[in-house]
Amino acid sequence: MNTIKSSKYRLDRASIFLTRILITLLIACLLLLFWEWMVFAAHLPRYILPSPSIIFETFITNLNLYAEASLLTFGEAAAGLLLGASLGIIIALMIQFYPRIEEGVMTIAILIKSTPMVAIAPLLTIWLGFGVLPKIIITALLTFFPVLVNATSGFHALDEEIIKTLRSWRASRWEIFWHARLPNSLPYLFAAFKVSTPLALIGAVVAEWTGASGGLGRLMWLAYSNLNLPYLFAVVFILSFMGIFFYLFLNWLERRVIFWLVNE
Repeated sequence: MNTIKSSKYRLDRASIFLTRILITLLIACLLLLFWEWMVFAAHLPRYILPSPSIIFETFITNLNLYAEASLLTFGEAAAGLLLGASLGIIIALMIQFYPRIEEGVMTIAILIKSTPMVAIAPLLTIWLGFGVLPKIIITALLTFFPVLVNATSGFHALDEEIIKTLRSWRASRWEIFWHARLPNSLPYLFAAFKVSTPLALIGAVVAEWTGASGGLGRLMWLAYSNLNLPYLFAVVFILSFMGIFFYLFLNWLERRVIFWLVNE
């Protein structure tokens, strides 16, 4: 009986997911068709607003170039996100076990967050060169703050009754953290990753604008300089699809990791 219910539940979820995908694709196709018609009806030149068909043609023509640039930007964004998230979680752990440092650490974190990355990126390029290191650092600076805030909130959000129960069983602070605080913080961490992932892409692209030999940001800058809008829009679409892919992947991973909340 339980097997039948489980199979029915999975089929219902699969049908709902498929319906959402079809509706999303339908809306996207209608928007693209309207865009194509508007450009044709208004006789807009491609240096003002290119049509989706011209953008797609540009993408196919330069497929290898876009693939190489995408891999480079993806690597910079992923490395920066990993570094920023790791720093955010480590600092949140320090705050959890040493609460007295929270005010000072959060003040410095807010100061870094408030500093425009557009102003820091050229400095890092001057100091560290045109390689990938400045891009990774900029991406890490953009992504660590949401992870830090959400991880700290997740660690603090544990019900006091659970803490009292574990202490009555003589659990240590580390055991309480590992068996209660960490699982309780997972929804907060996934929410932080969903916010930080687009920021990682933005950070990598902005850093590439200030000086790079490759990457999607470099292609965008070259297209902007030459008023090559089909070239530019192709990069924008690539970044959009990368962001959508990351978000869907995180949703899938969240359902697998914190399945007890999803089932509820």
